[in-house]
Amino acid sequence: MSDATLFQPYPLGPLTLANRIVMAPLTRNRAGEGLVPSPLASTYYAQRASAGLIITEATQVSAQAQGYQDTPGLYTQDQIDGWRTVTDAVHARGGHIFVQLWHVGRISHVDLQPGNAAPVSASALRAQTKTFVNNGFVDVSEPRALDIDELPAIVDDFRQAAANAIAAGFDGVEIHGANGYLLEQFIKDGANQRTDAYGGSVENRARLLLEVTAAVAREIGADRTGVRISPVSPANAISTVSDPQPQYDYIVDQLSALGIVYLHVVEGATGGPRDVASFDFGGLRRRFNGTYLANNGYDLQLACARVSEGKADLVAFGRPFISNPDLVERLKRGAALAALNPATLYGGGAEGYTDYPTLAEAHAQ
Repeated sequence: MSDATLFQPYPLGPLTLANRIVMAPLTRNRAGEGLVPSPLASTYYAQRASAGLIITEATQVSAQAQGYQDTPGLYTQDQIDGWRTVTDAVHARGGHIFVQLWHVGRISHVDLQPGNAAPVSASALRAQTKTFVNNGFVDVSEPRALDIDELPAIVDDFRQAAANAIAAGFDGVEIHGANGYLLEQFIKDGANQRTDAYGGSVENRARLLLEVTAAVAREIGADRTGVRISPVSPANAISTVSDPQPQYDYIVDQLSALGIVYLHVVEGATGGPRDVASFDFGGLRRRFNGTYLANNGYDLQLACARVSEGKADLVAFGRPFISNPDLVERLKRGAALAALNPATLYGGGAEGYTDYPTLAEAHAQ
């Protein structure tokens, strides 16, 4: 497989990726005091720098944006400094790294919110799901609907976090518009019952995502800006009433017009079946003029096929990167993949984080 297109270099904006394999964002709940990346994070990401591109764990753009215990931020100087140690470590290994920026919206708990306030969302509709807080999984709290005059500040939080990302040494940012978090709570009409300029029509429901993307692209450059979407995923109890195809066709047309560097698409249910609902993902690929990054349930065979057929430019792998820091090399050799320990996914220290061996280390043991 060593001569497969998947393993060839790829130009992404101003970068040249060593291969077409991307490490997907993976929440690990290991940030330290002040929600600063822990010293172990530098080791963790550097171990995986052979990926063509690393996209970090989701990182909140403000204190209000947090929805899970011990997830890192990018809105204080200490957080910027902490992330700088990560980006320096990845770059020292010859890697490239984007940070995924999020606001969780209603997927939060009052214990995580400033002043124990209610989480915010497009509408005051509680999600039937849980979050991780106080070292356990609990039901999310009842949200309140954002006032329309609060939305410019949300947009500016993303813009400022993107500027902070560049100050921290990141090669770019990915805007998290997927998996049932705030931007998707506006996009999908199962969570958005607004009657103002941000609700109702396809155009209105897409407005906040597009305003955020435009602001970030103006701040750091469209060639350093990516967006993640999940058109049919039910993650975090998000749902649609109307057909999602026209909604996402419009979104992708607009994102393409903004000239962003890549579109990261969760094809199917996040971490679940690819055929959860009927949807034309190929149509999104044809509508988008930039790089199409495919995600969800990819193995070596499918990834090679989609890239060689031109149906994807890059392919993201998630959990396999946790237990296989040298995933690229293992895929290239057709080697067996190490098993993941689910008990160490969230929280904790080095165990299940930085102690998974490479092939060479495993053979030396």
